[in-house]
Order: sequence, then structure tokens, then C-alpha cells
Amino acid sequence: MQRAYVTALYEIIKKNKNVISCLSDSGTDYDEMIAREFPEQVINFGISENNQVAAAAGMAATGKIPFVYTTSAFIAYRSYEFLRDDICLQNRNVKLIGMGTGVSWSTLGATHHTTEDIALLRSLPNLTVITPASPKELEEAVKAAYKHIGPVYIRMGMSGEKEIYDDNYDFELGKNVVIKDGKDLTIFTTGSIISEVLEVAEKLENDGISARIVNIHTLKPLDVDNIIYECKKQKNIVSIEEHNIIGGLGTAIADTILGNNIYVNLTKIGLEDNFAEGFGSKNDVLKSNRLNSFCIYQKIRKSI
Repeated sequence: MQRAYVTALYEIIKKNKNVISCLSDSGTDYDEMIAREFPEQVINFGISENNQVAAAAGMAATGKIPFVYTTSAFIAYRSYEFLRDDICLQNRNVKLIGMGTGVSWSTLGATHHTTEDIALLRSLPNLTVITPASPKELEEAVKAAYKHIGPVYIRMGMSGEKEIYDDNYDFELGKNVVIKDGKDLTIFTTGSIISEVLEVAEKLENDGISARIVNIHTLKPLDVDNIIYECKKQKNIVSIEEHNIIGGLGTAIADTILGNNIYVNLTKIGLEDNFAEGFGSKNDVLKSNRLNSFCIYQKIRKSI
């Protein structure tokens, strides 16, 4: 995912000298390549995320287009006041890239997990929130964020996410994507946990249950029309997210269902009002928190 991000950013920086890459000692070899070629368009703030976000707001006020890249937990939590007051309140054209969302920082524990950021940031006026599921989708999301005038937050996984799209994938901001068709239930998901969801669908198929999978890559603005359409087609709806079920994807879907008087069985799968437990690989942490494919499969079977 990091390579996909920097590849997209490199092409943008080449075309527009007003685009600035803002780092906080969190760059990669790819970022160093950009810094060597475009030294005036890369600023490393060190471990100073609040200053990084506040400075980006100031840059945007002068016509620059800063891309703020750092650990997602530090953007969403540590710099929340600066994000709210300096960027969203002023509606500044800043792009925030949070790396390592969900439980990607699996060896560092709950302090580095980002499992409440959707709830926090979807509530901020003017902010667009995107959660790409694969490298290709991330690359296209970065291009879309650049074209969009206003603040954007991109939640970026960091666990060797597999590609689920071909080169012809057409990303459209605010439009859901049907990954797999099915007639027995619809699964809404977002972000890199889609790899687990695809495995769940295979397990369900072996039981004779056909699951439709819808990828919600844009959490704000939400594709309300598609959610209404999907919920009116199916009796059983499932939301799956690498996030607390309070305030996350499942809550957004529930609000849509309630607001449009749709009668459907909704099962929300994610962290159940708790911080993620365990350490090790990401797969280890998902398993410890019953968010791996087998545990999700069991929850869905029980719900239907």
C-alpha cells in the first residue's frame, strides 16, 4: 500500500509544484526518491504530528496542496483538535493519509491501533473519508483526493494487502462497488479486511449460501442510494469492519436503514465496544478478536 501511495503522489507532484509531501519521520525509500528529485516539495516535520497538521492548514491557506502522511492513530487522535479547528472548520484543501489503520500495527498494541477513527472523523463537517481496500484502489483514491477541493482523510492499510481489481478499475468518489454477486445475503465492508470477507464468502458458498459483497470505499459522503437499494433487495444484511461497531460502518448503514424505514436484519461485525487485544502478526490479532474469516463466518451463520 505504501508503494501505491507514493507512486500516485509522485505523478501528482511532477505535474503540480504546489503539491507538498509532509512527513513525520514516517517516510519510505520511495519518499526519499521524491525528496531527491523535488526537494522543495517535501518537508519532514519529525515526530511532531500536531505541528505537521497545523502547518499543512497554513500551506493550504496560501494555495499549496499538502499531503500529510503519518501513522493513522496520530492523525485521528493526537492531532484531532488541529484537524478539527485548523483544517475542517476552515475547509482547507489538505489531504491526510493515515497509514496502518485498524489493527495493522499489530505488534505495538492498542495505542497504535486505529479502530475508532471512522466514528471520530465522519462527524467532522467538510471532511471526506475514504478507506481503500487494495493498492490499486488506494492509488485511485489518492488521485481522486487531489482533484477534490477540500479536506480528505484516507485510511490506508499496511499489511501486504492483495489486489482485488484489474488495471481497468474505475474508482468514483462516493460510489460503492459490488465485488461479488449473491442472492442470499449482502455483506457491506470497507478497507483491507475485505481479504477476510472474500474468504468468508467462499466458506458460505460451501454451505450453499450465496453472499453478495459490496465494498464501501467512501465512508463520507456515503453512497446512500446504493445502501437503500441493497437493503431493499435482501432480508439479511451484514456489515464487517476492522473498527469498533459503535460509530463505524455498521452505524452508518443502520442510520440509513432507520432513516428510510427499511425492514431488514442487520448484523454488525467488528470490535464490540472494546480495544483490540493481543499482539503478533495482523492475522494473530484478528483471530484474538474474532475478526478472522473463520470467526466472521461463524457469526454470520449464527445470525441467519
